[in-house]
Amino acid sequence: MEKIGTSESELENLFNEKKRTKNPFVPIGALLTAGVLTAGLISFRQGNSQLGQKLMRARVVVQGATVALMVGTAYYYGEKF
Repeated sequence: MEKIGTSESELENLFNEKKRTKNPFVPIGALLTAGVLTAGLISFRQGNSQLGQKLMRARVVVQGATVALMVGTAYYYGEKF
């Protein structure tokens, strides 16, 4: 009896192990983004607004680099239809 919705092979493709090995820098970039964001928020809370502003700008740069890595590797490893 077949389940309603996606088939098992579609789920395997969705959570394929190869995605992490093809693109190992994206999770690292996401962690860096979260770390810089957290440090910036802590700086603002402690009253150091100059450092907080610099960290927020650094977060934007790190986040942009992460998105660029995602787009670049998606283009490089893109599936041919």
